[in-house]
Amino acid sequence: MNRSFPNVPAVLAALTVGLVLFAAKATSGASSQLSEAVAAPVVDAIVTSPAEDTAVFAGGCFWGDEAVFEHVKGVKSAVSGYAGGKTDNPSYEQVSSGDTGHAESVQVIYDPSQVSYGKLLQVFFSVAHDPTQLNRQGPDRGTQYRSAIFYNTPEQQRVAESYIKQLTAAKTFSRPIVTQVAKLQAFFPAEAYHQDYLVNHPNQPYIVINDQPKVAALKKQFADIYRN
Repeated sequence: MNRSFPNVPAVLAALTVGLVLFAAKATSGASSQLSEAVAAPVVDAIVTSPAEDTAVFAGGCFWGDEAVFEHVKGVKSAVSGYAGGKTDNPSYEQVSSGDTGHAESVQVIYDPSQVSYGKLLQVFFSVAHDPTQLNRQGPDRGTQYRSAIFYNTPEQQRVAESYIKQLTAAKTFSRPIVTQVAKLQAFFPAEAYHQDYLVNHPNQPYIVINDQPKVAALKKQFADIYRN
């Protein structure tokens, strides 16, 4: 889906916002409607190195996911990019075609002594996206918008799979969780104009409708780890 909004007359712009808002409401999922965070993982990663670790998540448009994790205490950086596919150094246009196998993803580099891998997963399932939407997220459609956790280590795999089983057993969501858990083969940073997109375009209609509410939900549901 083309998420950009060119310069158009004010009336047409207003109509565009209205149509996007309608689509977002019509396709919003369970996660966006949760009034509180899902339960924390019973099984979490064991901290072996206090320096830093890396996690990679895919949950629809990477603009919103990146913005959410950038507001989490203990996160050193969040980078929008592509993972899970077969094409090296893909372009946004290639990934958007759905032919590369890549998903829009975010690489999170964090300090495990400040925020655990399990806590990042809790944020991912609570406010970053809706894990019950198959090959889509909100108004965006295609495998490039699938829900996925790309693990770096067997420990991350163990925690991710255990957490999905936990949330499923608790019937946290009204529909089945469709999140893919797969080994990370490679992560390719997206083009520069995608980085910090919410920060640089806070009033862009897509951002206002689909991504600003995620950051607001993080602040409300995870006040103890939220940072401005």
